[in-house]
Amino acid sequence: MAGSCDRPTPGAALALDAPALHGIRRLSALETVRARIALAVDLGLLAPGERLPGAAEIAAALGVGEITVRRALVSLCEEGVLERRRGRSGGTLVARRPATGTVGAVDTYRADAEAVHRLIDHRLALECGIAHLAAVESDEAALRPLDDLVREMDRAAGWAQFHGCDERFHLAVAAMTGAPSITGPYGAVLRDLYRYYLPYPREALLRSNREHRELVEALRRGDAAAAGEIARRHVQTLHRTMFVGLLDGR
Repeated sequence: MAGSCDRPTPGAALALDAPALHGIRRLSALETVRARIALAVDLGLLAPGERLPGAAEIAAALGVGEITVRRALVSLCEEGVLERRRGRSGGTLVARRPATGTVGAVDTYRADAEAVHRLIDHRLALECGIAHLAAVESDEAALRPLDDLVREMDRAAGWAQFHGCDERFHLAVAAMTGAPSITGPYGAVLRDLYRYYLPYPREALLRSNREHRELVEALRRGDAAAAGEIARRHVQTLHRTMFVGLLDGR
C-alpha cells in the first residue's frame, strides 16, 4: 500500500508566495528527521514502546533519503530517545523511558511557531476557496480517485503510510477546480506546511480522514457551502493539533 501513496512530484508556485520558512531551512536533512521524531516523542504523539515504521516508509513520509533516516534512528537510539530490539517483535521503538531534550534541533521547530501559524492561515484561505470551486466543477470521474484515497487512508497502518495519501488527496481536490493559478500556490503552501509534519497516532489520522470523507460527499452533492465549511474546520484545527498548538497547551 505504501507504494500507492508515494508523494507527488512538487510543482512550482505560480502567483501567491507561501510565507517564508525560517530556522528549519538551516537544518540538515538528518537534523530535521531527528527533530521531528524527537518532538513527536516529547509531545506524546509517539508513545513509549511504540514501533516505528521501516526506514523506507519514514523516508517517503518525511521527504528525505533512506540513508538519512537510518542515520537519524541510530543517533536517536544512542541518545536514549529510541531503542532497537531484535527478533520477530523487534525493530526500532520509542524507548520505555525516552530521554527528552537531547535533540537541539527541536528548538528550531519551536522557534518557527509563528511561521507555522501563518502557513496554516494561508492554507485556510486557499483551501476554503478550492473546496467551493471543486464542488461547482466536480464530476463522478474526478471523485472516484478521492474515494479510493479515503479508503487507502482508512487502511493505512500508521502515519508514514497515511501521509502520502493525504497529500495526494488535497492536491487532487485542488486539481478539480480547473484553476492552475490557484493549484500551484496551494501546493507550495501545502508542501511548506508538510515540512513541519510530525508522526501522529492512528486515531488522530482516522479522525482527519472522516473529514476527508465528508468533503467528498459534499463535493458529490455539489454543495459548495458545505464543502467550504468542512475545509475550514479541517484546516483551522491545525492551529491546535500541530505541534505549535500542542506546545501552547503545555
